[in-house]
Amino acid sequence: MTTTLKSRLHDDLTVAIKARDELRSSTLRLTLTAIQKEEVAGETARQLSDAEVEKIITREAKKRREAAEAFAQGGRVEQAERERAEGEVLAEYLPKQLSDEELAALVAEAVQEAVAGGAQGPRAMGAVMKIVNPKVAGRAEGGRVAAAVKKRLAEG
Repeated sequence: MTTTLKSRLHDDLTVAIKARDELRSSTLRLTLTAIQKEEVAGETARQLSDAEVEKIITREAKKRREAAEAFAQGGRVEQAERERAEGEVLAEYLPKQLSDEELAALVAEAVQEAVAGGAQGPRAMGAVMKIVNPKVAGRAEGGRVAAAVKKRLAEG
């Protein structure tokens, strides 16, 4: 039984190949390869859950973003554009990212919850992250979440 997200990637790959959409088909091919590698990485091959597939897509999208920044800094505009475009293809398969306001609201709630639970000082950061991470779940990058938590804790 394949996961719904993985089969959606396969179906979309078939459509992209038929449409001769080189960008989309190569991006999906690379992503499906990353998923297959993960499936056979352990002692026994296994099917990944949608959540695991989503993590791989997130990781692949992050690689594209970082590569785009590196190419842009190196003055390689065409490669940077290509990486950005691939990242946009992958973004279609991920949950919609939280806006800064939505993230700040979730962080504020988590801070209140952690403080109510007795967390304070440097230890509060870990307690807040534990509370906020499941609520954010894939809708904001870890670094962005941590920065929002630090900012909120600094405000007191």
